[in-house]
Amino acid sequence: MADIRRLSTADGDFSDRLQALLAWESVSDAQVRGTVDAIIQDLRARGDAALLEYTRRFDHWEPATGAELEIPQARLEEAWHAIPADQQVALRLAAERIRAYADYQAMTGWSYVEDDGTFLGQKVTPLDRVGLYVPGGKAAYPSSVLMNAIPAKVAGVPELIMVVPTPAGELNELVLAAAHVAGVDRVFAIGGAQAVAALAYGTASVPAVDKIVGPGNIYVATAKRAVFGQVGIDMVAGPSEILILCDGGTAPEWIAMDLFSQAEHDEDAQSILIAWDPRFLDQVAAAIDRLLPDMERRDIIAAALRARGALILARDLDEAVAVANQIAPEHLELSVADPEILISRIRHAGAIFMGRHTAEALGDYCAGPNHVLPTSRTARFSSPLGVYDFQKRSSLIMASATGAATLAHTASVLARGEGLTAHARSAEYRGQGPRA
Repeated sequence: MADIRRLSTADGDFSDRLQALLAWESVSDAQVRGTVDAIIQDLRARGDAALLEYTRRFDHWEPATGAELEIPQARLEEAWHAIPADQQVALRLAAERIRAYADYQAMTGWSYVEDDGTFLGQKVTPLDRVGLYVPGGKAAYPSSVLMNAIPAKVAGVPELIMVVPTPAGELNELVLAAAHVAGVDRVFAIGGAQAVAALAYGTASVPAVDKIVGPGNIYVATAKRAVFGQVGIDMVAGPSEILILCDGGTAPEWIAMDLFSQAEHDEDAQSILIAWDPRFLDQVAAAIDRLLPDMERRDIIAAALRARGALILARDLDEAVAVANQIAPEHLELSVADPEILISRIRHAGAIFMGRHTAEALGDYCAGPNHVLPTSRTARFSSPLGVYDFQKRSSLIMASATGAATLAHTASVLARGEGLTAHARSAEYRGQGPRA
């Protein structure tokens, strides 16, 4: 029987209890940071030698040279042909849908000319080289390969470098097949903080990249945080989250399974349901108890529901929406009769799943929008991974002679107000008109 807490917005201590439930410290402890810092410094000092040593120590196989760490393109194609036909179909369809959605996100440059002939605009340029971290070991996430790689390719990134740990030297065929479908350019069989450091600073075998994306364990997340500034990163993600708003009209079993879908990730995942019908919360609680024993990952699900899950009773829909905005969830399901009328009222959510038939799991794999989403309430200020994360923008400015004369006075006044005389005189020179 699952032990999941029950909260009510009518309780006097609701805000405090909700805050405690949402609290998540994603910053690693001093021991993890120390280990990661030491690995990064060693990797910078010894390059491939350090990378080979850490691969032997942590992944338990024996590459002799840096060149042996790279998985050739032919091996990716071999994996594609080795997987079952239904997996090929699923990967191809998911890739097509992700690519179609990403096509709408691609930014293009723009410009305009003012009346005096001054030209202003914006140039959009893809990043030169991006690194993609893919978890290995017990977990295999081909969907993560697609979600991270395809937007980069739509953005026009010419070189995408993937790293994936291979414990005991074992390769995951589905992950390699996904890399083949997504158009990954190079793949290295490395993982952990050492892989992040190699991508950030480069070695003789692994090229340095401009940005690192993709999920990983606490050591990977800590390493990404540590190298930020040397390279860009997508985000430092916390545990997976789902928040469901339901009016009581959806089958309780559906809602219970949606809660399970995030709880089965790990014991720190968060699954929350908000409803304004106490009888429905009872029905969902009963469905949880009925369905949980048959789940393969029932122990993990039960632990997550017990530690960070909740069934919340709101007074009405308006209060439920207010609580949802306070939570700012990674995944938000609006399992109500008319979800479209609520969209304008939702201010903070990574992805919004609308209607009774839209399970969050569809978004994880094949709906089209990216499943790399802000967690731990960061949806208040950040967005899903997208094509725009692999493009950068440059401002374009070309002043005409007339425009320079007009702007020079304003620039001069402001520069002298800041005590920056050279700035002022530089503008004033142009304001005086062309010189022979």
